[in-house]
Amino acid sequence: MPTECISDLFGFAAVERRRVEACFDGGSITSDAGGLLLGSTDRAIGLLDRFAGCFEDHRDGDLIEHQVRTLVGQRVFGLALGYEDLNDHDHLRHDPLLAVLLGKLSAKRSDCAPIAGKSTLNRLELSRPEPTKYHKISHDEAAIANLLVDLFVEAHRRAPRQIVIDLDATDDPLHGHQEGRFFHGYYDNYCYLPLYVTCGRHLLAAKLRPANADGAAGAEVELARIVGRIRAKWPRVRILVRADSGFTREWLMAWCETNGVDYVLGLARNDRLAAEIQWHLERARMESERTGAPARRFKDFQWTTLGSWSRRRRVVAKAEWTKDEANPRFIVTSLGRDEVEGRYLYEKIYCARGDMENRIKECQMDMFADRTSAATMRANQLRLWLSAMAYVLLCALRRIGLRHTRFAKASCGSIRLALLKIGAVITTSVRRIKIAMASGCPCQHEFRQAHALLAAAAR
Repeated sequence: MPTECISDLFGFAAVERRRVEACFDGGSITSDAGGLLLGSTDRAIGLLDRFAGCFEDHRDGDLIEHQVRTLVGQRVFGLALGYEDLNDHDHLRHDPLLAVLLGKLSAKRSDCAPIAGKSTLNRLELSRPEPTKYHKISHDEAAIANLLVDLFVEAHRRAPRQIVIDLDATDDPLHGHQEGRFFHGYYDNYCYLPLYVTCGRHLLAAKLRPANADGAAGAEVELARIVGRIRAKWPRVRILVRADSGFTREWLMAWCETNGVDYVLGLARNDRLAAEIQWHLERARMESERTGAPARRFKDFQWTTLGSWSRRRRVVAKAEWTKDEANPRFIVTSLGRDEVEGRYLYEKIYCARGDMENRIKECQMDMFADRTSAATMRANQLRLWLSAMAYVLLCALRRIGLRHTRFAKASCGSIRLALLKIGAVITTSVRRIKIAMASGCPCQHEFRQAHALLAAAAR
């Protein structure tokens, strides 16, 4: 009798005289069982329902297979789970775990999957302000932008005494001929120049901009909107704005001073500023040569430009000598000397803005915010917001469910790898859906803890 041959059976090196064979016949298995925590997180903060509420659906309700909440939820969950491209959803639309997260196990039509494929999702992203024959879903840009601020405010049980808002810009490299594509000399490529606004780990704004604009362009508008919305809920909160020298503009500082917002901003070096600290820099050089270690001194003084500033402002200078060369740095601030000493202001308050780079990396690299390959700025802005919502969702999981674990300060990518990418067999019966996760998962304790805390938060 001939040996039965299975064409899709894969053979591997034997182990202890046993054949090792593999085949794609496992049935309903997912590699993203930890995504159940994302569903619990969404129930705790109510993100997807409100995000979907920012869209207007002009489709015929009797003919709709996939509701707007399903579409936006599919994209947000997909990005959080590591699926950055629309093409991924041609396979994910059959994924049983994603169907569970979206609450849709079957389709009304026999020729449809439970959730949407790439073509339907693409029409969502290519929406127009006014509906057309092929684009009948539109989104409210102002409502989406304000939702990020509302989620930040709701993340606090009580109003803080003071918050620090960080502003920064980064490059989003482009490899096509998208609308708003320009060459940027500093980044040496064709790109967008998105503006990010954060407060600690919270994302307050992600604004897509063309690269032919000033790095601070639009910052005043975004800041006014954010500050106004925060003060509507927290009228007594003190706000400090922090940014590098790319945002040190007269109009931004004047706006802060007029609206009772403090600031500490980097100040670009020039010959006049360098001359102001020459004595301190020389003393730092002598100390460094004597000790063989870097040396720094600080000088606090009032300063104004020759023509661009409307008033004199406090400047703190760091006169540092390190690695056999001068390394002077300057900041300008609205904070008085009686409030905070110059050295502390620079080293502890201003330098802490470097942590915002990690937030941008999480958005750009972990949440794929740089996948802006659509033809229009409007579509690419929506993609940026989808990534922003995925980041907010993972941040909420980290803040609520993982605050007492070793993942309390982990990056989004680390949380995904350890807690979301869990293999499981899914069995569906009349009465229940059983998700049997891998027994060897090393993070079972953290999963249990997160599940309990998220369930309590949802209640």
